[in-house]
Amino acid sequence: MVYENLLFEIQDGIGTLTFNRPKALNALNSALLDEMSHLLHEVAKDESIRVLILTGAGEKAFVAGADITELARFNPLQAKSFSRKGQKIISRLQDLAIPVIAAVNGFALGGGSEMALACDFIYAAETANFGLPEITLGIIPGFGGTQRLPRLIGTNLAKELIFTGKMIPAAEALRLGLVNKVCPPETLLTDTRETAKSIAAKGKVSLRAAKQAINNGLNTDLDTGLNIEVDAFTICMTSEDAREGTSAFIEKRKAIFKASLDS
Repeated sequence: MVYENLLFEIQDGIGTLTFNRPKALNALNSALLDEMSHLLHEVAKDESIRVLILTGAGEKAFVAGADITELARFNPLQAKSFSRKGQKIISRLQDLAIPVIAAVNGFALGGGSEMALACDFIYAAETANFGLPEITLGIIPGFGGTQRLPRLIGTNLAKELIFTGKMIPAAEALRLGLVNKVCPPETLLTDTRETAKSIAAKGKVSLRAAKQAINNGLNTDLDTGLNIEVDAFTICMTSEDAREGTSAFIEKRKAIFKASLDS
Protein backbone atom coordinates (compact mmCIF):
# COMPACT_ATOMS: atom_id res chain seq x y z
CA MET A 1 0.00 0.00 0.00
CA VAL A 2 1.23 3.49 -0.88
CA TYR A 3 0.78 5.88 2.04
CA GLU A 4 -0.15 9.48 1.28
CA ASN A 5 -0.54 10.68 4.86
CA LEU A 6 2.15 8.68 6.65
CA LEU A 7 5.86 8.11 6.31
CA PHE A 8 7.45 4.91 7.59
CA GLU A 9 11.01 3.64 7.84
CA ILE A 10 12.82 0.84 9.65
CA GLN A 11 16.40 1.20 10.85
CA ASP A 12 18.27 -1.04 13.29
CA GLY A 13 15.07 -2.78 14.34
CA ILE A 14 13.33 0.53 15.08
CA GLY A 15 10.29 1.55 13.06
CA THR A 16 9.48 5.26 12.79
CA LEU A 17 5.94 6.25 11.84
CA THR A 18 5.60 9.93 10.90
CA PHE A 19 2.22 11.61 10.55
CA ASN A 20 2.65 13.47 7.28
CA ARG A 21 0.01 16.15 6.76
CA PRO A 22 2.12 19.15 7.84
CA LYS A 23 -0.05 21.72 6.03
CA ALA A 24 -3.00 20.50 8.13
CA LEU A 25 -0.81 20.20 11.26
CA ASN A 26 -1.00 16.41 10.78
CA ALA A 27 -4.71 16.38 11.67
CA LEU A 28 -6.40 12.98 11.71
CA ASN A 29 -8.88 12.38 8.91
CA SER A 30 -10.50 9.17 7.72
CA ALA A 31 -7.89 8.59 5.02
CA LEU A 32 -5.01 8.87 7.49
CA LEU A 33 -6.73 6.54 9.95
CA ASP A 34 -7.30 3.95 7.21
CA GLU A 35 -3.61 4.11 6.29
CA MET A 36 -2.58 3.80 9.92
CA SER A 37 -4.82 0.76 10.38
CA HIS A 38 -3.06 -0.96 7.48
CA LEU A 39 0.41 0.08 8.64
CA LEU A 40 -0.12 -1.15 12.20
CA HIS A 41 -1.22 -4.50 10.79
CA GLU A 42 2.03 -4.68 8.82
CA VAL A 43 4.11 -3.63 11.83
CA ALA A 44 2.52 -6.36 13.96
CA LYS A 45 3.54 -8.98 11.38
CA ASP A 46 7.13 -7.77 10.93
CA GLU A 47 9.45 -9.66 13.28
CA SER A 48 12.34 -7.32 12.41
CA ILE A 49 10.68 -4.40 14.21
CA ARG A 50 11.48 -4.37 17.92
CA VAL A 51 10.40 -0.83 18.85
CA LEU A 52 8.05 1.68 17.18
CA ILE A 53 8.40 5.48 17.37
CA LEU A 54 5.58 7.88 16.47
CA THR A 55 6.28 11.50 15.51
CA GLY A 56 4.93 14.28 13.31
CA ALA A 57 6.19 15.92 10.13
CA GLY A 58 7.19 19.57 10.32
CA GLU A 59 8.12 21.66 13.33
CA LYS A 60 4.66 22.70 14.53
CA ALA A 61 2.67 19.57 15.27
CA PHE A 62 2.74 15.94 16.33
CA VAL A 63 -1.00 15.67 15.61
CA ALA A 64 -3.19 18.73 16.10
CA GLY A 65 -6.35 16.67 16.56
CA ALA A 66 -9.10 15.41 14.31
CA ASP A 67 -9.66 17.19 11.01
CA ILE A 68 -12.41 19.63 12.00
CA THR A 69 -13.36 20.35 8.37
CA GLU A 70 -14.29 16.67 8.04
CA LEU A 71 -15.78 16.37 11.52
CA ALA A 72 -18.14 19.32 11.01
CA ARG A 73 -19.90 17.50 8.13
CA PHE A 74 -20.72 14.34 10.12
CA ASN A 75 -24.22 13.37 11.11
CA PRO A 76 -24.57 11.45 14.42
CA LEU A 77 -24.15 8.01 12.81
CA GLN A 78 -21.05 9.15 10.90
CA ALA A 79 -19.66 10.67 14.10
CA LYS A 80 -20.18 7.39 15.94
CA SER A 81 -18.44 5.46 13.15
CA PHE A 82 -15.52 7.90 13.16
CA SER A 83 -15.14 7.67 16.93
CA ARG A 84 -15.25 3.86 16.79
CA LYS A 85 -12.67 3.81 14.00
CA GLY A 86 -10.31 6.07 15.91
CA GLN A 87 -10.71 4.08 19.12
CA LYS A 88 -10.13 0.78 17.35
CA ILE A 89 -6.96 1.97 15.64
CA ILE A 90 -5.54 3.64 18.74
CA SER A 91 -6.32 0.52 20.79
CA ARG A 92 -4.50 -1.54 18.16
CA LEU A 93 -1.51 0.77 18.64
CA GLN A 94 -1.65 0.23 22.41
CA ASP A 95 -1.98 -3.53 21.98
CA LEU A 96 1.12 -3.93 19.80
CA ALA A 97 3.41 -6.54 21.35
CA ILE A 98 6.44 -4.26 20.90
CA PRO A 99 7.19 -1.10 22.90
CA VAL A 100 5.88 2.13 21.34
CA ILE A 101 7.32 5.58 22.09
CA ALA A 102 5.69 8.89 21.16
CA ALA A 103 8.19 11.60 20.16
CA VAL A 104 5.91 14.63 20.43
CA ASN A 105 7.50 17.42 18.43
CA GLY A 106 4.75 20.07 18.63
CA PHE A 107 1.02 20.33 19.18
CA ALA A 108 -0.57 17.11 20.49
CA LEU A 109 -4.17 18.16 20.78
CA GLY A 110 -7.38 16.12 20.86
CA GLY A 111 -6.70 12.99 18.84
CA GLY A 112 -2.99 13.81 18.98
CA SER A 113 -2.93 13.59 22.76
CA GLU A 114 -5.10 10.47 22.56
CA MET A 115 -2.65 8.90 20.11
CA ALA A 116 0.28 9.69 22.41
CA LEU A 117 -1.58 8.36 25.47
CA ALA A 118 -1.82 4.95 23.79
CA CYS A 119 1.97 4.74 23.46
CA ASP A 120 4.00 3.12 26.22
CA PHE A 121 5.59 6.43 27.12
CA ILE A 122 6.14 9.91 25.74
CA TYR A 123 9.20 12.05 25.06
CA ALA A 124 8.36 15.66 24.19
CA ALA A 125 10.14 18.63 22.69
CA GLU A 126 10.35 21.72 24.89
CA THR A 127 8.04 23.39 22.35
CA ALA A 128 5.36 20.67 22.54
CA ASN A 129 1.89 21.35 23.87
CA PHE A 130 -0.78 18.90 25.03
CA GLY A 131 -4.51 19.21 25.47
CA LEU A 132 -7.98 17.80 24.94
CA PRO A 133 -9.82 20.91 23.69
CA GLU A 134 -12.93 19.14 22.37
CA ILE A 135 -15.11 20.78 25.04
CA THR A 136 -14.52 24.14 23.32
CA LEU A 137 -16.22 22.70 20.22
CA GLY A 138 -19.22 21.48 22.16
CA ILE A 139 -18.11 17.85 22.07
CA ILE A 140 -15.87 15.55 24.15
CA PRO A 141 -12.79 13.45 23.38
CA GLY A 142 -13.84 10.51 21.22
CA PHE A 143 -10.64 8.51 20.68
CA GLY A 144 -10.15 7.30 24.26
CA GLY A 145 -9.10 10.49 26.04
CA THR A 146 -11.77 10.31 28.75
CA GLN A 147 -10.53 6.83 29.65
CA ARG A 148 -6.75 6.85 29.22
CA LEU A 149 -5.94 10.28 30.66
CA PRO A 150 -7.52 9.62 34.10
CA ARG A 151 -5.74 6.28 34.28
CA LEU A 152 -2.41 8.00 33.66
CA ILE A 153 -2.54 11.24 35.68
CA GLY A 154 -5.50 10.68 38.03
CA THR A 155 -9.20 11.45 37.83
CA ASN A 156 -9.30 15.01 39.18
CA LEU A 157 -6.43 16.36 37.08
CA ALA A 158 -7.87 14.70 33.98
CA LYS A 159 -11.30 16.21 34.67
CA GLU A 160 -9.76 19.66 34.95
CA LEU A 161 -7.97 19.33 31.62
CA ILE A 162 -11.01 17.86 29.84
CA PHE A 163 -13.59 20.25 31.39
CA THR A 164 -11.52 23.36 30.63
CA GLY A 165 -10.06 22.21 27.33
CA LYS A 166 -6.87 24.06 28.23
CA MET A 167 -3.53 23.40 26.60
CA ILE A 168 -0.46 22.69 28.72
CA PRO A 169 3.23 23.00 27.75
CA ALA A 170 5.67 20.11 27.84
CA ALA A 171 7.14 21.17 31.19
CA GLU A 172 3.70 21.02 32.82
CA ALA A 173 2.98 17.68 31.14
CA LEU A 174 6.22 16.37 32.65
CA ARG A 175 5.20 17.58 36.12
CA LEU A 176 1.82 15.85 35.83
CA GLY A 177 3.40 12.55 34.78
CA LEU A 178 1.99 12.69 31.27
CA VAL A 179 5.48 12.90 29.75
CA ASN A 180 8.63 10.97 30.70
CA LYS A 181 11.23 13.37 29.32
CA VAL A 182 11.43 16.85 27.80
CA CYS A 183 14.13 17.47 25.19
CA PRO A 184 15.35 20.37 23.07
CA PRO A 185 13.47 20.21 19.74
CA GLU A 186 16.66 19.55 17.80
CA THR A 187 17.54 16.46 19.87
CA LEU A 188 14.07 14.99 20.40
CA LEU A 189 14.31 12.24 17.78
CA THR A 190 17.94 11.50 18.61
CA ASP A 191 17.13 11.13 22.30
CA THR A 192 14.07 9.00 21.52
CA ARG A 193 16.05 6.75 19.20
CA GLU A 194 18.79 6.29 21.80
CA THR A 195 16.21 4.98 24.26
CA ALA A 196 14.60 2.89 21.51
CA LYS A 197 18.00 1.35 20.69
CA SER A 198 18.50 0.43 24.34
CA ILE A 199 15.08 -1.23 24.41
CA ALA A 200 15.56 -2.94 21.03
CA ALA A 201 18.68 -4.66 22.36
CA LYS A 202 16.61 -6.47 24.98
CA GLY A 203 14.81 -9.78 24.47
CA LYS A 204 11.66 -9.46 22.39
CA VAL A 205 9.87 -12.18 24.32
CA SER A 206 10.56 -10.55 27.69
CA LEU A 207 9.61 -7.11 26.36
CA ARG A 208 6.26 -8.46 25.22
CA ALA A 209 5.72 -10.23 28.54
CA ALA A 210 6.58 -7.12 30.55
CA LYS A 211 4.28 -4.92 28.48
CA GLN A 212 1.38 -7.35 28.69
CA ALA A 213 1.84 -7.92 32.42
CA ILE A 214 1.78 -4.17 33.11
CA ASN A 215 -1.15 -3.40 30.79
CA ASN A 216 -3.26 -6.39 31.79
CA GLY A 217 -2.61 -5.91 35.48
CA LEU A 218 -3.41 -2.19 35.64
CA ASN A 219 -7.16 -2.56 35.99
CA THR A 220 -7.22 -5.58 38.29
CA ASP A 221 -6.66 -6.06 42.00
CA LEU A 222 -3.11 -6.69 43.21
CA ASP A 223 -3.50 -10.45 43.67
CA THR A 224 -4.80 -10.88 40.12
CA GLY A 225 -2.00 -8.69 38.81
CA LEU A 226 0.59 -10.76 40.65
CA ASN A 227 -0.83 -13.93 39.09
CA ILE A 228 -0.57 -12.30 35.67
CA GLU A 229 3.07 -11.54 36.43
CA VAL A 230 3.78 -15.14 37.50
CA ASP A 231 2.34 -16.49 34.25
CA ALA A 232 4.32 -13.98 32.16
CA PHE A 233 7.52 -14.77 34.08
CA THR A 234 6.99 -18.49 33.50
CA ILE A 235 6.51 -17.99 29.77
CA CYS A 236 9.73 -15.95 29.62
CA MET A 237 11.65 -18.79 31.23
CA THR A 238 10.72 -21.10 28.35
CA SER A 239 12.26 -18.79 25.74
CA GLU A 240 15.63 -18.80 24.03
CA ASP A 241 16.09 -15.26 25.31
CA ALA A 242 16.03 -16.45 28.93
CA ARG A 243 18.60 -19.12 28.19
CA GLU A 244 20.79 -16.60 26.39
CA GLY A 245 20.43 -13.93 29.08
CA THR A 246 21.25 -16.20 31.99
CA SER A 247 24.13 -17.88 30.13
CA ALA A 248 25.61 -14.50 29.19
CA PHE A 249 25.48 -13.37 32.80
CA ILE A 250 27.23 -16.51 34.04
CA GLU A 251 29.80 -16.30 31.24
CA LYS A 252 30.33 -12.56 31.85
CA ARG A 253 29.54 -11.49 28.30
CA LYS A 254 26.94 -9.31 26.62
CA ALA A 255 23.69 -11.10 25.84
CA ILE A 256 22.61 -11.27 22.21
CA PHE A 257 18.87 -11.77 22.02
CA LYS A 258 17.51 -13.33 18.84
CA ALA A 259 14.27 -15.02 19.84
CA SER A 260 11.08 -14.13 18.00
CA LEU A 261 7.66 -13.74 19.59
CA ASP A 262 6.82 -17.26 18.42
CA SER A 263 9.74 -18.96 20.18
